[in-house]
Amino acid sequence: MASVVLSEAEKLYIVHGVQEDLRVDGRGCEDYRCAEVETDVVSNTSGSARVKLGETDILVGIKAEMGTPKLEKPDEGYLEFFVDCSSNSPELEGRGGEELGTDIANTLYRVFSCENSVDLKSLCINPKEHCWVLYVDVLLLECGGNIFDAISIAVKAALFNTRIPKVRVLEDEEGTKEIELSDDPYDCIRLNVDEVPCIVTLSKIGYRHVVDATLQEEACSLASLLISVTSKGAITSMKKVGKGSLDPESIFEMMETGQRVGKSLHVALQKILDEEENLGTSRPKVGFLG
Repeated sequence: MASVVLSEAEKLYIVHGVQEDLRVDGRGCEDYRCAEVETDVVSNTSGSARVKLGETDILVGIKAEMGTPKLEKPDEGYLEFFVDCSSNSPELEGRGGEELGTDIANTLYRVFSCENSVDLKSLCINPKEHCWVLYVDVLLLECGGNIFDAISIAVKAALFNTRIPKVRVLEDEEGTKEIELSDDPYDCIRLNVDEVPCIVTLSKIGYRHVVDATLQEEACSLASLLISVTSKGAITSMKKVGKGSLDPESIFEMMETGQRVGKSLHVALQKILDEEENLGTSRPKVGFLG
């Protein structure tokens, strides 16, 4: 992961500030940086979103394609994740970027392994034969810290924006089945994203923990806890990263903070997505894809 080199004096300044609930950029320990969320930014996808969280810039595109259900779940569709870390950081070139991309993809698979996160049964067209496969492509444009949270926000926004064409299964007299795709672009299926979790990363700095750490703060943290939280505050998965250790008391405190912050994050994100949806085609396009 991209990192910055700090002197001991700079690290001490950051750590002491966190102990006083005052971070270098003026935020408190439980405050996120200002986030920009824009959906429907890539025209040749079923759904897309771009999220800028501080200096971190994420683009997600979702493509719905017809496939065959998995043997163990014949009446469900499924999601496939691919992460490309084409950040400007030299550390993310070559194998370093591939390893980070694989780690992020595996984390997303784990987050979405929860049964209720996405209604996969709604993606089934014909049990055992045809289903919709959602290919979720994540592009890391800029790494400015806290990439897991930014990616989870972008994935949820892109899923909210996803439109899947309605299909009908027709059967002739001989029993041959044909799939008829609707020609109407507005005749589509929308996914319910109410139960889609968002990741909240809590970084332990000194004796306290912070959310939405910058690269400088990540350099001062030896251990972090990734918690996926639903809009109702339910924790669906946890993952500890970093070479440091976390004591049980700290983990419980971080879980409580993650639940509290996660619920607020979902409310703020859903408000933005609903506002964009209500604007329809009249909303102004921003960013380099506008």
